[in-house]
Amino acid sequence: MICLEQFWADPPYAWDSDLKQARIWPVFQALEDFHREHCPLYCRVSDLQRPSGGLGSIVDLPAVPVQLFKQYDLKSVAPDQLFKTMTSSGTTGQAVSKIYLDKNTATIQAKALSRIMAEFLGPKRRSMLIVDTPSVLRDPKMFSARGAGILGMLNFGRNHTYALNDDLTADLEQCIKFLDERQGEPLLIFGFTAMIWQGLYLACKTSGRRYNFADAVLIHAGGWKKMQEYAVDNPTFKTALREQFGENLKIHNFYGMVEQTGSVYVECEQGHFHVSNFSDMIIRDPLTFQPLPYGETGVIQTMSVLPMSYPGFAILTEDLGRIIGEDDCRCGRKGKYFEFCGRIPKAEIRGCSDVYNVGK
Repeated sequence: MICLEQFWADPPYAWDSDLKQARIWPVFQALEDFHREHCPLYCRVSDLQRPSGGLGSIVDLPAVPVQLFKQYDLKSVAPDQLFKTMTSSGTTGQAVSKIYLDKNTATIQAKALSRIMAEFLGPKRRSMLIVDTPSVLRDPKMFSARGAGILGMLNFGRNHTYALNDDLTADLEQCIKFLDERQGEPLLIFGFTAMIWQGLYLACKTSGRRYNFADAVLIHAGGWKKMQEYAVDNPTFKTALREQFGENLKIHNFYGMVEQTGSVYVECEQGHFHVSNFSDMIIRDPLTFQPLPYGETGVIQTMSVLPMSYPGFAILTEDLGRIIGEDDCRCGRKGKYFEFCGRIPKAEIRGCSDVYNVGK
């Protein structure tokens, strides 16, 4: 069993670069050894990518292209140890990632998420408006990315109220009742960006209802491709929501994926996504896959110490980003902070073609 005790001892953004690398690198080495031994498909990926001189630092870690989770069953535990299967979001006919969790992995992912979110929400539960439909949680064993996101956030709220009907239209009566009754309370609003815009903001605006919450936090993620259809960017989104729900509304976007649940990257008060103690990040050149210096845009590779039951500790995404800096964000949090720059056009990364044939 890989020990993560030192990760629970400190706040999630407390480690500077030197301390973090000293603590996180041995864990990644142990994870690589474990998954090589217990997942033959991952061993194939690792063999194709490992430098001839061995692993010297995190930049040498073999990374699993995220597409492989859609093509193969990648797991490092026996079938009788499986506790839950999560799936990524996908349009009709599109393959989805399948992520296999045992109880230990599910537990530590939830614990890490709790530590990270407490930094932005505080220690007390808030009355919670979920901008989604409860039907997304009806299958307790097969969770989509939306369902996993909601399930992970439920522990931070109370008086849970869902804002949408099953057809994803606004349940305006329910929303207004919830918001009217809780104007003096600390409030949490959670959902995916486009659903918040269409199902909550536009519905309330059309109804003529405006609010002025003194202590409300809105957490949202994903959906920016859909938001482009509304010609709404992040600053416009924040301005509009604060006009509708009060200028003191705290708004935090987050970047995350079902393949690394728990290791979310939350946007700070300065508008930067932050890498916690549980994670690391490399930006790679999309053609050579070599690491890029800070400030240059390339493919995001995310690392997490949390995936124990499946080889998801180092993932090459289909997203573009750039690391802005490390340990010096004006918000005061240590660690790398970065900008998300969108999806790779017509993404599927086709480099490392041998890696895509790991099952052949």
